[in-house]
Amino acid sequence: MSSNRDQREEIENEEEDESLYEHHKFKAEVGQKPLRVDKYLMNFIENATRNKIQKAAKSGNIYVNGETVKQNYKVKGGDTIQVMFEHPPYEYLLVPEDIPLDIVYEDDVLLVVNKAAGMVVHPGHGNYSGTLINALVHHFDNLPNNSSDRPGLVHRIDKDTSGLLVIAKTEEAMAHLSRQFFDKTSEREYVAIVWGNVDEEEGTIEGNIGRNPKNRLQNIVYLGDDAENGKPAVTHYKVIERLGYVTLVGCKLETGRTHQIRVHMKHIGHTLFNDERYGGDRILKGTTFTKYKQFVDNCFKILPRQALHAKTLGFEHPKTGEWMSFNSDIPQDMVNCIEKWRGYAKNQLEDL
Repeated sequence: MSSNRDQREEIENEEEDESLYEHHKFKAEVGQKPLRVDKYLMNFIENATRNKIQKAAKSGNIYVNGETVKQNYKVKGGDTIQVMFEHPPYEYLLVPEDIPLDIVYEDDVLLVVNKAAGMVVHPGHGNYSGTLINALVHHFDNLPNNSSDRPGLVHRIDKDTSGLLVIAKTEEAMAHLSRQFFDKTSEREYVAIVWGNVDEEEGTIEGNIGRNPKNRLQNIVYLGDDAENGKPAVTHYKVIERLGYVTLVGCKLETGRTHQIRVHMKHIGHTLFNDERYGGDRILKGTTFTKYKQFVDNCFKILPRQALHAKTLGFEHPKTGEWMSFNSDIPQDMVNCIEKWRGYAKNQLEDL
């Protein structure tokens, strides 16, 4: 409830529209070329359609700088765009759902779950059910809220990323674990398949990460004078196995920015394999032969998601002070894809 109150306080014309709730809010970048607000919002709202946006405009639910606008309003640099409705965002209307959880550890203050690829961690635009939190609120009572009012959630991983997450069951555990993630004392290691033959055996990627002004569904690295547009991010990587036109790498996070590994690896020229959002669902390295294209397409079918798994997780137990470390198996879809690339790379060497 406090989040809804905070949202209402942000509305400039609160006295007139105190029953409205903010569902989306964007600030147009300086230098934004004039663009119709319906087209602007289609670029920045996931799963949006022009018809839905036009309906919102006709019902007076699109505001620019606190004033309602029509769908043909031209957004300019510096404009603040809000989409408002009379009901709270669905992500705050949590419905318990009897969804099985893969719990690898549990005690009275926390649990560690192994999330399957395809499961959204928390409800959001276009994903209001079937999420990890819908499952958690069914299986556990009175989970503490994090700073975003999401029960139990200390950290998150992307929908199509598989792997380990720690969940807090008490307020004290939430505070203690959240502080570890903030202070970078927790440990998180991922495995990923990336396009290309990574030059160095290991290395560190440093670059501030922030929203892509041309596509808010992506993040990008900001450097130099533009660094202030992003937040500091550090990723350490190490080659596990070279597989010809792709490489299996391990990535250790110092920070936990949204899409961090996906953005950092793309930044150094090694986009994650089959990462649709960042262009990894195309052939980025290899030959032009038809047989190779068929081989890669088969790999995409075997692994229909970005090739990323949160394999290990370590933290200090908030109650006992004991260091806890967990390791999870690489899921079968990634294993199958790795094996196919391993076979392809072996055949390539034999043909030399």
